[in-house]
Amino acid sequence: MEEKMGSYLFKITMRVADALRNSGLRCEGINLFLADGEPQQKILHLHMHVIPRFHGDNFRIPADHGSRPSRQELDKTADKIRQAYQRLWKPKEHGAKV
Repeated sequence: MEEKMGSYLFKITMRVADALRNSGLRCEGINLFLADGEPQQKILHLHMHVIPRFHGDNFRIPADHGSRPSRQELDKTADKIRQAYQRLWKPKEHGAKV
């Protein structure tokens, strides 16, 4: 998804969240969940869930990722993401992505 489309999706998502908060339905908070990619979909598409939350709702998104990674593995993963982020978004002298 291009950044412009993502900005528009988030704008509409926030409007739905605002409508939910002002609907009279029980809503003490909101979770947003973006679904994009094959692992969780049979028909590939992108969508955003806007989930009302309140104390005691017991809402969970169950996930079983197998064994827990070590601190070292988590640090390596974070470093890979950091490096990719810097390659894509860190300002450069000429022609930086914005």
